[in-house]
Amino acid sequence: MLDSHTSHQNRLKANPHLAGKIAGDPNPPGGGEEACAAFGFLRGIRDRADAIEFRLTSGNSIWFPYNWLGTMKFNPSVGLLLKFSSDLVYLVLIRGSNLHCSVEDSGIDLIRAGLQRHRVTWVREMNEEDIRQTGEKGPTIDSIDIVEFESQNDLRDWLTQNAPTFLS
Repeated sequence: MLDSHTSHQNRLKANPHLAGKIAGDPNPPGGGEEACAAFGFLRGIRDRADAIEFRLTSGNSIWFPYNWLGTMKFNPSVGLLLKFSSDLVYLVLIRGSNLHCSVEDSGIDLIRAGLQRHRVTWVREMNEEDIRQTGEKGPTIDSIDIVEFESQNDLRDWLTQNAPTFLS
């Protein structure tokens, strides 16, 4: 009999989204989703996702509904800042490279054809090997910081410390 800690750790290691893989066939017949190493997206130009999942290297995920998405700010040297608003305000700071570049042969990029059109279904932090395999031209995600705020002062303080470029 396996102890629960060992079997849990084995399951975590086999978790497809931690390994940068999509469970099953990435292009199932009649399916509407594709992916690159950094994010998944709906293929249909008129398709829209209801929510976006942020997959962290820790194995944790958090989902936000697209109807909470407010402003998005992009600075190639800093990253992409997303603001989600509900009873609290959440900032999602995505750092990486080529975030505005199209995924090979798809015509979709993370920002304009993806997030702005609600076609991105998930975004994940990538490990060093995944980043190396993606190369110089594809989008990579180095880190995703997700922070919740109850006050504008706390939000401004966090931005001042972590991404002052986005203060305006």
